[in-house]
Amino acid sequence: MAVREGTGERLVRAARELVEEGGYAAASVTAIAGRAGVSAGALYRHFPSKAELFVQLFRETADREVAAMGEAAARPGTVVERMEAVVTTFAAHALHNRRLAWALVYEPVDPLVDAERLVYRRDYCDRMAGLLRLCVATGELPDQDAALTAAALVGGIAEALVGPLSPVPGSTASEEQIVAACARFCRRAAGAGPGRSTTTGRRRS
Repeated sequence: MAVREGTGERLVRAARELVEEGGYAAASVTAIAGRAGVSAGALYRHFPSKAELFVQLFRETADREVAAMGEAAARPGTVVERMEAVVTTFAAHALHNRRLAWALVYEPVDPLVDAERLVYRRDYCDRMAGLLRLCVATGELPDQDAALTAAALVGGIAEALVGPLSPVPGSTASEEQIVAACARFCRRAAGAGPGRSTTTGRRRS
């Protein structure tokens, strides 16, 4: 659904700010409308439901992440290094805005938003599988089922980030340590050598 200029954009921005501050529970219709400076009725003139607004928020955020990972995949280096760059970009962006990442990836949500999560995850897996196939073709990785390995890697990264992203304090590792661990796991699980150490470029719009 195309978002109108002006009010629609303010509503999405307001929803994002509230989710960053307190998750989906903090982003009530009244709170979103108040933050955007409009009435609750105006929200429903732009979006059929609160769930549709969250779907738009998820899509815009996911589009930015996909673009960032695309840039990482195009960096100079071996294909394995490019794959590692995609992993570090994903993990670093999530850790840079933990509350938003938790809400978008893990927090219980409306089925409409959950469906968008599946679309995004499938796209991420497809992109990872494409890089794995290139790695196999260039001899950087042993022959393997790229789609299955990609799904395992994406699932492993998601599980590894549950603790660090959770609103409940628990993880004591630094962002750099977490990102480096995710990169090492993916490299080794895919069958690559140890490679060089990974550093984080923490950037998020």
